[in-house]
Amino acid sequence: MKLYLISQTVNNCYDTYDSAVVRANTPDEARMIHPGGSPWDGKGREYGLWCNSKDVNVECIGESKHKIIGVVLTSFNAG
Repeated sequence: MKLYLISQTVNNCYDTYDSAVVRANTPDEARMIHPGGSPWDGKGREYGLWCNSKDVNVECIGESKHKIIGVVLTSFNAG
């Protein structure tokens, strides 16, 4: 399991996520994780605007001993 920094620069106003650290097996799997931690349709339609999955930047930043896929830490710009 790897740790990925996911980020986006498409939505940068209030009530948006700009980045998160997530655990996933692959970059593609990381790209599909919504920072809010809830099921995501890949089009940014969740509380706390995100972006389309094609606009998510993914960077591997390390390894994780934990085997659970999901959000570790988020950056949210509250309004």
